[in-house]
Amino acid sequence: MNSIKTNFSIKDLENLSGIKAHTIRIWEKRYNLFKPNRTDTNIRYYSTASLQKILNISFLNKNGYKISKIASLDENEISSLVKEIAESKDPNNHSINLLKLAMINFDQSLFNKTFYKLEEEMSFKTIFFDVFIPLLDHIGLLWQTDTITPAHEHFVVEIIKKKILVETEKAYKINTPDLSQKPYALFLPDNEMHELGLLFTNLELTLKGKHVIYLGQSVPIKSLEFLLTKHKDITFISNFTVSPENENVEDYLNNFSSTLLKNNKCKLLVSGRLLGTKPNISNSNIKTFESTKDLIDHINNEK
Repeated sequence: MNSIKTNFSIKDLENLSGIKAHTIRIWEKRYNLFKPNRTDTNIRYYSTASLQKILNISFLNKNGYKISKIASLDENEISSLVKEIAESKDPNNHSINLLKLAMINFDQSLFNKTFYKLEEEMSFKTIFFDVFIPLLDHIGLLWQTDTITPAHEHFVVEIIKKKILVETEKAYKINTPDLSQKPYALFLPDNEMHELGLLFTNLELTLKGKHVIYLGQSVPIKSLEFLLTKHKDITFISNFTVSPENENVEDYLNNFSSTLLKNNKCKLLVSGRLLGTKPNISNSNIKTFESTKDLIDHINNEK
């Protein structure tokens, strides 16, 4: 069975491009920009070519071009103009659109080609925060609206994960960690599998030659206790994306505090969307951040 999505509803185009469905219909009727196919029951559906075109039109429109001007261009002229603007003004947005196309078609070659082009212009850290994170945020919305399947999200996440691991291996060869330093223990709580932020934190610490103990996904608090038999000054780092559930965050942090942060110099740094509302935690050795970037900035500013 062919798993590549080739037919898109007008709602799919709206979700992927940010252009409202009624606006797409107006452009279609007034400017003949798209030629949708129709089902036997007369419902519009669009091709991959139409998707690519709406992404390009959306890009030009966001960069100040009126739709009447765009409509006067042929498809080659539209593509050329998009590339010209992308190279000079707005490379990130164009790259995100290309990565979305790569995701829709499970096209690893296009994903890598786009990534390698970005590498010529910016650091991996900038790519991660300015391209990959906005892409992943949008993918989450696309999944919620049934525009894509979980397979599309996994496809993108696994490619990004591999790229972080490659960068980490490079960093480890250059910056051998000093094991006499206090360690950073990186882990995700029970039932938490969203690892990219933690992997990137590991990369940043490795680049600085820090002593990192990387434990990965779904680690129970009890399993962390053994580390205290080896070290008394551990900085635990975690990320909450879907677990613990929002109403259980404070209970989890209080349990962590009473189990691992008593009578020692250990502390916990934790980031994630579940921490948008600051939990009521009395232990000053627990610090929470809304994003991985905020957490990393905090580490970099520590004396």
